[in-house]
Amino acid sequence: MINNTGGPAEGDTFDAGAGSILRQPKAVWATAGASVVAFMGIGLVDPILPSIAKGLDATPSQVSLLFTSYFLITAVAMLVTGFVSSRIGGKKTLLLGLALVVVFAGLAGTSGSVGELVGFRAGWGLGNALFVSTALAVIVGAAAGGSAAAILLYESALGLGMACGPLLGALLGNASWRYPFFGTAFLMAVGFLCITAFLKEQPRPAKKTSLLDPIKALGHGGLASAAVSAFFYNYTFFTVLAFTPFVLNMTPYKSGAVFFCWGLLLAVFSVIVAPRMQARFGSLKVLGGSLVLLAADVLVLGYGNHTAAVVCTILSGAFIGVNNTVYTELALGVSDAPRPVASAGYNFVRWFAAAAAPYFAPKIEEWSDIHIPFVVAAITAVIGAVVVYVRRNALSHEAEELQPKHAAEDSVTVFAG
Repeated sequence: MINNTGGPAEGDTFDAGAGSILRQPKAVWATAGASVVAFMGIGLVDPILPSIAKGLDATPSQVSLLFTSYFLITAVAMLVTGFVSSRIGGKKTLLLGLALVVVFAGLAGTSGSVGELVGFRAGWGLGNALFVSTALAVIVGAAAGGSAAAILLYESALGLGMACGPLLGALLGNASWRYPFFGTAFLMAVGFLCITAFLKEQPRPAKKTSLLDPIKALGHGGLASAAVSAFFYNYTFFTVLAFTPFVLNMTPYKSGAVFFCWGLLLAVFSVIVAPRMQARFGSLKVLGGSLVLLAADVLVLGYGNHTAAVVCTILSGAFIGVNNTVYTELALGVSDAPRPVASAGYNFVRWFAAAAAPYFAPKIEEWSDIHIPFVVAAITAVIGAVVVYVRRNALSHEAEELQPKHAAEDSVTVFAG
């Protein structure tokens, strides 16, 4: 934790000057650990989507609403997270979010229809929004090594969660599609206990956040540009995540293995590769190039044979990992808005694409054929790159101030210990 002066709080034993992001107070590790489980919930249903469709006698487009309801509520809830946390404090907001996830993830496992499951996933999305957005602010505020180390730690949690989610979904879902939901509820309950035990209440901000502050923050040209570009990128991202399992048409184990490898690449490239590439080429060039390569990758995914589809699905994790790191840094630093407010405004915009892609991809297939959803996904990735290029002046100030060299040095210590 940190005290009101910005220094380490009494009782937290960590080296404030440590270069390694591994040297963190217990509160940071507890929050990061719970974040891993929170991100596991995103990809948890990936390997069991066909099983859910079969078990509940639903179509792919109906089952894809599990993502749509989840992220639609998450997007809207981003306007509420700062309002709530600035009034009840970061710790209570985290616990409230975790409690909601525990309840709704457990209820999801009892669903008797796809409608019920979609509704419970919406409640899950509300809890996840409260937790994830606040967790980032807590980690950035309490972590040793500065904001670069904190962002890398957060991205590590994201990557690990995205990798382990499909694996857990496959292991538990092979017995029943209901078990992954119960498993998530249990793990989040453990996270609730860890946050309760190790995280001290942070000082509340001097100024309370209003519901409109995240919207007002988007009036900044740089933040708005990052959010709009991320909107189109997220459509591509979640087309891969939510629609590809139906294209691969594998058993839960095989599908879980594919997305586990995908998540590993996402983690490695977000924490290790992205900072080094930023140091060498600059943030905006790295982001634009990665978006174009992602577009090419999803085109091959859509038009290649089954082997090519598997390889390109896994490979997309590398580009997604790079993009996630650069976008997060841009969103947190490009404007003068407080980080929680900037993060809320940015996420409010981009999560709408995460809600749209799982709904429209199956619909586009129904209207055309199985290839066209990936064509659309490739186009949206290119649009994201075009926004970065056209708005490079608005984004360039932050790209210069990110100091990726320091982030790269911090990232090496993740594996060097």
